[in-house]
This record gives sequence, structure tokens and C-alpha cells, in this order.
Amino acid sequence: MSVEQSNNGIVIIGAGLAGWHVIDAIRAKDKDIPITLVTADSGDRYHKPMLTMAISQKKSAADLVRATGIDAAEAANVKLLANTQVTDVDAATQQLQLVSALRSDPVYTNYATIGYDKLVLAMGAHPIFPKSLPEDLVWHVNHIERFGQLQEKLATGSQHVAIVGAGMVGTEIAEDLLKAGHQVTLIDLNDAPLSQMLPPKATARIAQAVKSQGINFLGGYQVSAITRISDGTSEDSDGQLQVSYEALPSAAENSAAEPIEPLIVDHVIASTGLTVDDQLPAAAGVEFDRRTGIVVDASTLRTNTSNIYAIGDCMSIDGVPCRYVAPLRAQAATIADDVLGLDHDGYAHKPPMIRLKNKAISVMVTGVPKATGNWQVKTESDEELVMELVGDNDTMTAAVTIKFPVK
Repeated sequence: MSVEQSNNGIVIIGAGLAGWHVIDAIRAKDKDIPITLVTADSGDRYHKPMLTMAISQKKSAADLVRATGIDAAEAANVKLLANTQVTDVDAATQQLQLVSALRSDPVYTNYATIGYDKLVLAMGAHPIFPKSLPEDLVWHVNHIERFGQLQEKLATGSQHVAIVGAGMVGTEIAEDLLKAGHQVTLIDLNDAPLSQMLPPKATARIAQAVKSQGINFLGGYQVSAITRISDGTSEDSDGQLQVSYEALPSAAENSAAEPIEPLIVDHVIASTGLTVDDQLPAAAGVEFDRRTGIVVDASTLRTNTSNIYAIGDCMSIDGVPCRYVAPLRAQAATIADDVLGLDHDGYAHKPPMIRLKNKAISVMVTGVPKATGNWQVKTESDEELVMELVGDNDTMTAAVTIKFPVK
């Protein structure tokens, strides 16, 4: 059977939650249309948000896998090309160039080139590593494989972990590691956690709650360098790291001008945001912004290139990246209907409710929050803070409810 004949149909790039949701949605409507799933990893199905809670729960990477890629693909009647990179997209001929990580020379693979009728980009986003955070010395918790490697290192006993970035993920990981018995230092450019999305009054209360747990929070500081200062004494230990950091100008003005002693830690985790790789979007000719992702039509999730769609972390709607799990099922259902040529009402994007997974402090956000704007206090006490962001015409555009533990 030729490559062209064996690969007609729908091709999905990326086997994260978004990619598998698209498969589920298509198979709910059509059991037989050919689907090929291309992924750089094994394609195993797991729920990525669990990664920020799993260490304290003593769940291994294997525990989090709901189904292996092979089993899931067989159950869904999908051709799985695991451990495979897409190196080029030819939108004119509707073909993909592939290289298998297991057999790196495409001459020796039987799927060096595959065609598609419809292509779904579900490739996700990857962590940003500033120059001061060298990738060979810094962990991230954005994928189950790296999570599993970090967990093995942390299983040897209590260790000191520095987390760079106090957004939602960094703040969640900090509590998870603390509950697992580790010493945690959380470092952020801003004076308080979640400062990119909430007003100072709210984030100051969150910072207070984080510190009261026993987390060492360093707000208003920038990591300038990370260096390895000792070699590990066993296979499980890589040695210690020196984290040099400095106060930002605003913080430096309010502090003594004394030199800051570097931190000596066992591990550093980067939680400094996500970006979307531009290789495939550029090759496919789709409209794209490296910070926010692939631009799609808000109703159909089509890109500006014929027969190509995007979903999940790699896409944006109206200039806003879509990096939450809750809307994925509705997005996948829309793509399924559209690629199958079925009538549908179109995708109607609604900002999901955002919940911080920390147990020691409850943070719930609705609407489209931003740090600046007309935030008004609705309720304020030792146990609770409720604020609303009021926009034009006195309409509420976002709200935050923070509940603190009763002492």
C-alpha cells in the first residue's frame, strides 16, 4: 500500500489532552475515517494538570498514565506515529515530512512523507527558559517524562528546591513540594504571586498566605545565574546548585544595598511562562504570534491556511492564548464537526473559571482578569477577600474570591 493511500484522512500533530480530545470527538461522530496521530513522545494519555499535585501524593509518572499510547490508539482505531517529529508542512501539496527519533534517517522509515485531507495542530506550548536559566541545569513540570525524572531525584529525601516564577503553576508546585517535605524557595520578578493576573491588594494577601505555609518567597528579584558547585555523591544526586539573584530596581530602592548571598539548592524548577515553537506554523503559512500562538477563526478554529486547524495551548483567539483545560472538549467538538463537514453552531469561547489547586489558600477567578484596572473590593475580612474588575459601562469583566484558612 502506498504512503498516499495509507494516510488519507485527518492528521493530528500532538498527543496531549487537546489532540486526544479531538480524536474522541471525531470518533463519536465517525468510527471509520482514517486518523493519524503524530507525536514526539509515546502518546500516553494522562491529565497534565495533575503534575503540580502528584509529588506530595506520591504518584509516579506511571501512576498518572490512564492508557498507553499504543492501547489508546488501538481502542480509537487510530494510526499512532510515536516518537516522531514533523519537520515540515507543505500546505500546497498537503504533505508532512517526518523523522522518527527511533530511526533518525527518514530514508529508512516507511512514513517519511504522509499526506492529509485535514490537519489539526495540537502541539502545545513549551517552557520559556531565560538565558539565566540554562536548560541543562533547570527542570520544568510541563510534561510527564520530565516530571518523572524530577520525581525520581526528589524521592531520595528532603531537598531544597528553588522555583523561578510565581504564577499559577509555580505557586501550585511550591505547595506540592512543601507538603512532600522539601524546603522551597519561590522567586518572582513581581512583589507577590499571581501578579500578572490579579491586583496588588489580592496578591499581597496571597503572598502572606504563601509565606505563612513555610515557603520562602522572594518577590521583586531576578535570577542572574545558576551554576553547579558540587558533583553528586550517588547516582540519584547531581550535586548542588548556586542560584545568584538580584533585586530589581523598584525592590532595590526599598532595601539595603548590601550584596545578596546566593542560594544553595539541590534543584531549580523554571515556571517562567510558555511559548509556541514557530517552525511548523511558519512552514504551514498560518498566521502566528510566538507569544500567544496560532491565530484561528473564533467560530471554526480554522487557521488562515486551508484545511489546517489549531487547538489548545498552541492557539489563540482574538489575541489571547487558550491555555486552560476546561474549554478543550468544546473546541474539539467544533473541529470534529467542521472536518467531517457536519453542520454546527460554531465554537463560542467563554473564559473558564480558574482555580488555584493549592489547599492552604483558595483562589477562584472568573472572567478575563488582569492586574491593572478598576478593581473594587466587595468583601474583605481575615477569612475572605472578594474583588471585582469593573469595565466600561460599569460591567463586571472579572472577579476573584480568595479564602484564607481560619486560624
